[in-house]
Amino acid sequence: MKIVNIEGFTINPGDLSWDALTLLGDCAIYERTPADQIVARCHDAEIVLTNKAIFSAEVFAQLPRLQYLGVMATGYNVIDIEAARAHGVVVTNVPAYGTQSVAQMVFAHILNLTQRVAHHHQTVIQGRWAKAPDFCYWDFPLVELQGLTMGILGLGNIGSAVANIAHGFGMKVIFHTPHPPSPLPDTSQSVDLETLFREGDVLSLHCPLTDETHHIVNAVRLAMMKPTAFLINTSRGPLIDETALLAALNSGKIAGAGLDVLEVEPPVNNHLLYHAKNCFITPHIGWATRAARQRLLDTVVENVKAFLTGNPKNIVS
Repeated sequence: MKIVNIEGFTINPGDLSWDALTLLGDCAIYERTPADQIVARCHDAEIVLTNKAIFSAEVFAQLPRLQYLGVMATGYNVIDIEAARAHGVVVTNVPAYGTQSVAQMVFAHILNLTQRVAHHHQTVIQGRWAKAPDFCYWDFPLVELQGLTMGILGLGNIGSAVANIAHGFGMKVIFHTPHPPSPLPDTSQSVDLETLFREGDVLSLHCPLTDETHHIVNAVRLAMMKPTAFLINTSRGPLIDETALLAALNSGKIAGAGLDVLEVEPPVNNHLLYHAKNCFITPHIGWATRAARQRLLDTVVENVKAFLTGNPKNIVS
């Protein structure tokens, strides 16, 4: 079978090996594929691997040989699943590969907000410490995590990993989730959504993007939060109403935000949140440690192998 990977660069910019994939068939790997070239590159392929490219009903209709579409990510909202089913295409994803890496990114943002390490490093190399009248200085309130309340919206794999790290810092953990784990963790407390927003000193988002969760963080809920609270989003950008967040940050309704995702990616130049106080944005890299990308690639290969042997797994279609 012919295998075409249309978005190879993000998963493997050169530090991993494609050998295990290329052994499975006639394999073509493209670093990136513009939308207007998807059909041309995939027209004679039975197996296609993708990441963020949009596969609409129109695209499926132009790929009569396509049998299998492997999404090299956990989220698959870019795929028209109903159209895939109508054309008999098996669609798979890669669940849970980045759990620890994303949880680590959550705390990278939290520690940045509470300690301002990068800022203080910059002031040191600019000469301020050398000129300081005292043996130390700090430009922002330094916040200890022990005893604070970590609020987690969505207690799946990543949310649970964040809870475990929070416990290590001595934080109290509360969570709200539509599908509570069984049994409930003894060390965390399930609360309603309003309580989560009102009581969290840190609120970290870990829920999927659905019609119900779109802009779940809006002006009303931001107004519920403590003025000392931090908002962290490593999940999906559209969970947050960005205009409302800008207003909340600039008016001091909340103390800061750490975002690894935005509503539109890549963002437009001069994005509105670039003008927000105490808002720190990273370019959707929580998933991108080498260890996580290796797990992702390994599962991509195993998914293709399983399909070729007639026993597909991680099916989402």
